[in-house]
Amino acid sequence: METGLPASMAKVKNAVTWFAFVMAYVDMKWPHAAAKTRDSLTDALATITPALVDESASGKPEPLVLREALRQYALPPVSRQSERPEGIRSALAWLERHSLSVADLSKVRNVRLGLDALTLNLDGGAAAATTIARKRSVFYNALQYAVDLEELPSNPIDKVKAWKPPKVREIVDRRVVVNPVQARELLTAVTYVGRLGRGRHLRGFFACLYFAGLRPAEALGLRKQDCHLPATGWGRLVLARSKPQTNKKWTDSGAAHDDRGLKHRAEDEGRPVPVPPELVAILREHIQEFGVHEDGRLFRSSRGGVISIGTYCEVWRAARTFALTPEQQVSPLAARPYDLRHAAVSLWLNAGVAAPDVAERAGHGVDVLLRVYAKCIDGGAEIANQRIDDALAA
Repeated sequence: METGLPASMAKVKNAVTWFAFVMAYVDMKWPHAAAKTRDSLTDALATITPALVDESASGKPEPLVLREALRQYALPPVSRQSERPEGIRSALAWLERHSLSVADLSKVRNVRLGLDALTLNLDGGAAAATTIARKRSVFYNALQYAVDLEELPSNPIDKVKAWKPPKVREIVDRRVVVNPVQARELLTAVTYVGRLGRGRHLRGFFACLYFAGLRPAEALGLRKQDCHLPATGWGRLVLARSKPQTNKKWTDSGAAHDDRGLKHRAEDEGRPVPVPPELVAILREHIQEFGVHEDGRLFRSSRGGVISIGTYCEVWRAARTFALTPEQQVSPLAARPYDLRHAAVSLWLNAGVAAPDVAERAGHGVDVLLRVYAKCIDGGAEIANQRIDDALAA
């Protein structure tokens, strides 16, 4: 029947069961989604979908089998033609027979089945608050799409009153933030790690996170042509690409790193970041010693590939043992490379740089910036205490 809808939307609208709906929903989302979004999407739907079935149906496959069937074979469009073991075929056939209809999701009782499922890990333990929030968002958006297609009268999650997602901590813990002396000691310690200049090669990478506030994926995508590095004074980076790491199953290229535009930016929109003379000197030294890849990238593996998260995190862990005291090593202080970015943004804010300028350099919105870094801004408590003292003394 002619609907007047684009083919991708018509496929979703014509789905009768939730299982068929999510398959068509993934098909609609996939072409325009980043690799990490695809990963998150299939992860959430593989958690929720096995719960949205006829509770009286017998012979339900084991949870691990259902998850594998969905996550590895049914949901990713590129995997649907792969040969399926008998157990996987049986699990998917069972889901096709016993999945609830999309219309059944208008009932709060059925929606709660999905919400309750995303609060648990596969071992039955409680899922992390961030995991629950991420999966709930996917569930909500999928149901909202059904509303947009007039398959549901309203989003049923809005009707669930007795279920509340746990609070997610969005504020940076100031205990992770290093001061400039500690940051420089860590960057020096990085050069002591590994053989064949492994740590020395990564010094510039970590320096970009601290002195320029780059995200790791942005630093991995940094090219020589993106850098203005004068012999003296401040320089400038004009960020253009990002290299986030994910499973190669989720990328169009089949590589482990996606090639994307910048976060919170249009695909071809760059972000200029002024960089201090100290970072300019480090990057000039890096280029002189290590050169660049044929595509201009400053940081790459020994074979020219994109450096993996595991590689640079391993170097960072080793550097912490050289640079920090035993007490600091077991603390959250700079526990992750990303904490260097947090230290950079905190430093700028505490130096009195205007929030819009900091937000522009860091690639944040101003509202998000002030919310996330609220506890890393010095002086507020002391000023408040003094005002209270003055009032009590009046």
